[in-house]
Amino acid sequence: MATMTKDQIVDAISTLTVMELADLVKGIEDKFGVKAAPAMGMAMASAPAAGGAAVAAEEKTEFTVTLKGLSDPAKKIGVIKVVRELTGLGLKECKDLVEGAPKTVKENVDKKTADEMNKKLTEAGGQVELK
Repeated sequence: MATMTKDQIVDAISTLTVMELADLVKGIEDKFGVKAAPAMGMAMASAPAAGGAAVAAEEKTEFTVTLKGLSDPAKKIGVIKVVRELTGLGLKECKDLVEGAPKTVKENVDKKTADEMNKKLTEAGGQVELK
């Protein structure tokens, strides 16, 4: 089995759709017996076992891009197209995501990618929140 670097793994994960990412997180939770969103106190308590994961959480290098709604309902189709481009989801899934806002568009993206997604969605007529 070929060994992948951390950067290669991150690059591979960044291409996943929201649904694929959710399945991946569930698989990791099951395999290692952990939860993906521990309370901050728990992350600090488990820092020696996590190998520095608590330090990464403090630096805020990963963001969640959330579509809060539309700035103009007439621009819904443009926002659906951008969501489809950014996520790789099918047309129906993108339509459901936009109409069901607030919804997460993509999780665990770096600052640069989050800013680019924010810009594209805002220009298309969406209201975006980065967490």
